[in-house]
Amino acid sequence: MNDEKLVDIALFPIPECAVFPGTVFPLHVFEPRYRTMVKHCLDNNLPLAVCHTEKLLHEHQPEQDIREALQSNQDTYKPYAVFGAGHCKLVDTTTDGRLLINVLIEKRYEWVEEVQTLPFMIAKCRLYKDKPMSENEHEEASQLQDKILHRLMALSGGDPSINDRLASSEWVDMPVEEFSFKLFSVIRMNGDVQQAILEMQSPRDRLKVSLDTLNQIKQSP
Repeated sequence: MNDEKLVDIALFPIPECAVFPGTVFPLHVFEPRYRTMVKHCLDNNLPLAVCHTEKLLHEHQPEQDIREALQSNQDTYKPYAVFGAGHCKLVDTTTDGRLLINVLIEKRYEWVEEVQTLPFMIAKCRLYKDKPMSENEHEEASQLQDKILHRLMALSGGDPSINDRLASSEWVDMPVEEFSFKLFSVIRMNGDVQQAILEMQSPRDRLKVSLDTLNQIKQSP
């Protein structure tokens, strides 16, 4: 019997947004249902998931002005079943009610069952964990980490603010598990690629695909 604890999480499906533990995701929330969701999360200390989307379920009315958009729900999407989630912090509230928040992505979760559909989605979720690595796999992951750091510095065009950060002990000595996620605080890839990486249960595999993707980017002359 699986006695793993399930966690209630509010789901915010956003196309092209697969997010990783150890990163911070800023959001500008204007739809009524999602303003309600964020307030519910803040009031009840409920984690919020930012989910890449599989498909569009319902399309909003076109040609809305900002007043109409603030008073109506927009597109509805089906989220992927694996996502990053964490608690959110309110940064500011505009005079017309929009919310500026930061979502502190803490862990990966997997959707188990839906608890609530309206006015916003809540699901019971389980932690989505890595599988243990062998000593050889860990060594390979460490080598990939070093190659990624050098590749990122090459792609930065010599920007000292980026290179100094990547060359710091914080990044060079970062555990490979943490690095394979936090890497996405400094780069962004196609949403489907990031989702595939997010679902991988091995730091070595995540780093290998990340390096392969970075190597496809042309370096500025």
